[in-house]
Amino acid sequence: MMLALAALAGLTLVGLISNASSTAFVALDVGVAVASVLCVPVLVRRPVAGAAALALLATLSPVATTGSTMGTYYVARNAPLPDAVGIAVIGFGANLVQFLWRPMPGIDTFWFVLLDAAAHAALLGVGALLRSREELIRSLLERAALAEADRDRHADEARLAERSRIAREMHDVLAHRLSLLATYAGALEYRPDAPPEQVARAAGVLRTGTHEALEDLREVIGVLRLPDGDGPDRPRPQPDVPEIASLIATARASGMDIDYSAGYADPTSLPGASARTGYRIVQEALTNARKHAPGAPVRVRVDGEPGVGLNIEVSNDAPARPADATLVGSSAGLIGLAERVDLAHGRLTHGPHARGFRVTAWLPWPR
Repeated sequence: MMLALAALAGLTLVGLISNASSTAFVALDVGVAVASVLCVPVLVRRPVAGAAALALLATLSPVATTGSTMGTYYVARNAPLPDAVGIAVIGFGANLVQFLWRPMPGIDTFWFVLLDAAAHAALLGVGALLRSREELIRSLLERAALAEADRDRHADEARLAERSRIAREMHDVLAHRLSLLATYAGALEYRPDAPPEQVARAAGVLRTGTHEALEDLREVIGVLRLPDGDGPDRPRPQPDVPEIASLIATARASGMDIDYSAGYADPTSLPGASARTGYRIVQEALTNARKHAPGAPVRVRVDGEPGVGLNIEVSNDAPARPADATLVGSSAGLIGLAERVDLAHGRLTHGPHARGFRVTAWLPWPR
């Protein structure tokens, strides 16, 4: 910009010098030309101040008219519209003052004013239009960047949610089954002299339990692959409250002492999320009791009705013998269980009580 302005000012200066009527005008024009070139850095850094300075110089000599014109356009491109309008008015007035005391031969005052006003209006309009276009493009680019970042964030959240779902399903389905297998395997390890009939029975339980664990794993993978339950390999429905009795029977068969009482109404109206979560609560509580309180009596109570909700309480006494260190978990099951209950819009509490450990939950059951 500085080179262009210097070249234009130089050409204008040559023409003025060749037609100068006195050396005073020559000196003035040379000084204004130098000052105009020096104002360019100010125009770049502070557009309004630089354009105003060029307009003031334009009142003294036609050499600065080009710089004043460039200043008006530059401000219109890079400054707010009110500032651009002000600079355009100043530039128009500066050219008018210059014409009044250094008139151009052959040009009527009316036509000069008209052309000067039209030129500054055009500079203002074109500059403002280009500025608004640049702002629109910048805004669209920023929105696109924000949208892309938002898509990436949603994708990351979806991946984390899917990982949590996989971990929760794997824990809920397999932890209970594998803890039963570990109990029987531990019995075989500590009773190497057991009668052959007991060994055969325990081995049969291990074989059956392993097969069921593999089936459970296959179902979990099926659920994760087909979240909508489509396709020929649609997994079986997830267990819910009515199947708690079967869960209790399996746990009793493994040697757990369980006192189970069920007093709930017809569960057909129980929401699916509450029914499945209720089963998982009992399953996780029994798994933890088996791990942390082996041999301790366990009490399971499930009751509820529409309009009241489903209430679940599982408590166990202090362990009758030390827990197997290889079976003690990391409390991830209770954390995942709390997430399940929260998603079902229920409440979950767990912690020690006077005689052992208790898990209580409430799940919604609308009328």
